[in-house]
Amino acid sequence: MFHGGDLSKASAHFGEPPAGWVDLSTGINPRPWRVVPEMLDGLHALPDNARLNSLLVAAAAAYGTDTPDRIVAVPGTQALIQWLPRLRPAGRTAIVSPTYGEHAAAWRLAGHDVVEVGDLPAAAGFDVVIVTRPNNPDGRSPDAEDIAALAGDMASKGGLLVVDEAFADLDPGASVAAQATVGLIALRSFGKFYGLPGLRLGFAVCDPVTAGSITAALGPWPVSSLAADIGAAALADRPWQDQSRSWLADSARRLDSLLTGAGLDIVGGTDLYRLASRKNAMALYERLARAGIYVRRFPDNPSWLRFGLPGIEEHWTRLERAMQP
Repeated sequence: MFHGGDLSKASAHFGEPPAGWVDLSTGINPRPWRVVPEMLDGLHALPDNARLNSLLVAAAAAYGTDTPDRIVAVPGTQALIQWLPRLRPAGRTAIVSPTYGEHAAAWRLAGHDVVEVGDLPAAAGFDVVIVTRPNNPDGRSPDAEDIAALAGDMASKGGLLVVDEAFADLDPGASVAAQATVGLIALRSFGKFYGLPGLRLGFAVCDPVTAGSITAALGPWPVSSLAADIGAAALADRPWQDQSRSWLADSARRLDSLLTGAGLDIVGGTDLYRLASRKNAMALYERLARAGIYVRRFPDNPSWLRFGLPGIEEHWTRLERAMQP
């Protein structure tokens, strides 16, 4: 599976840039929530129930649920993507595509018959439906009413709708996590919006019975003490969240202007990345890489490039210069 963020692979192919890489190949906040040194004490302790409960309470409040027994903390949502197909009998699974490729790979590996469909209405009649909202890489977001209707249909027949909300922190009002009940699981990533992907923290929001099944499958100590402490504090930090959303929105508009000014068409995206297209996209990808700017290419669609946000003015300047013909 091809992913962004592998700078060692980029260096092996293009060489190490003299000024270092500007990594725009991932949709991760380049201005992370700041971890205070005192939190590192968590590295010396196992995650006890008090720590984990504090994390679940903070996540329940952040995601608009009523009780923490509807929340499961996991070591990154990728763990959920791998585990969920193994907790259901093999059946027919529809994945609204194109989207994050690990979904299809995980369900196929677990023995499910996977069909990639173009939109939510085409997913009717399947045992399991996977949709990413907002979508990666194009930012599409099916209506919440359509999600609710499909979730009700899935619940009535013992099916499952999985909504990957990895980028939903950008607009929490649009999230369907608070609606999660029987037949619907929302996956929430922590590392992207908070800029801490190395912490490996994510959540499932679902009904209490399903939450208990996932928790039992993961076993004890599903996340580290460090992840529990940092996650609980960051999820409760409303001022930082508001300030970060404002900065990300301004930066996304700035990126739009830069990309369109360089002759690219904006296909879509979120405030953490923009998907753009042009006929000679691979030539631009190569030119940027040789200037130390690493963006996300798409082997299945060579006209697409995805750009994350530069985090500091120096990186904006380097991108602007590299985009010039």
